[in-house]
Amino acid sequence: MKKISVVLTGILASAGLGLLSPPAAQAASCDGTYTIVVGGTGDNDSNAPYWQGNISQRVGYPAQPIGYNARQGVNELNRLIRDQRNACGGQHVKAVGFSLGAAVVHTWVTENWQTFDNVNAVLIADPKRAPGPGNAGAAGHPLIAPIAGFPLAGVDDFFGNIPTLTLCTDDVICDIDAASGLPGYLWEGKHGNYNFNVDVYSDDAGGQWYNGVYYP
Repeated sequence: MKKISVVLTGILASAGLGLLSPPAAQAASCDGTYTIVVGGTGDNDSNAPYWQGNISQRVGYPAQPIGYNARQGVNELNRLIRDQRNACGGQHVKAVGFSLGAAVVHTWVTENWQTFDNVNAVLIADPKRAPGPGNAGAAGHPLIAPIAGFPLAGVDDFFGNIPTLTLCTDDVICDIDAASGLPGYLWEGKHGNYNFNVDVYSDDAGGQWYNGVYYP
């Protein structure tokens, strides 16, 4: 566990403040579901090749795992969703985040569940995942939380009445005690072992997929 602590702390601390300006957002259509995605570390425009499917909008933010940057991501996600809701009042919103982006979406849901309806969230490899099943995500580790900073630090499962689906599969980022451990994250591709096609996740998806088992 000590080795995990040191390496994971380095992963979070090495990125710097990432003072990158998000790209200008284009207006999205009012047709169908408004699906907005938030990329993980290094995916500053949420346009990495892993994303697939019908994506309406992508969140631009300095995607480095520090609380200050995560806050910028939450604020930008909030702005885009509010603007879209103002333009298309009856449209369903589906927010999907991966890794650091899942922490951004997680935080947005926790802060806005009383403000928005007709919305759901999908959290892929969320470092803020609360324990059960398995252990908590990396953001709950006692050595990582002080470095990560609010709102990235800490774990919870409070999503109010917004349907929220969490996915975690043998991945130390969303389960600090994952069987594959750090080798799985660093060399075995466990952190990318997910379905990134946003269309496979329904507009009312909730519960957890943990190591291939569904927990409603």
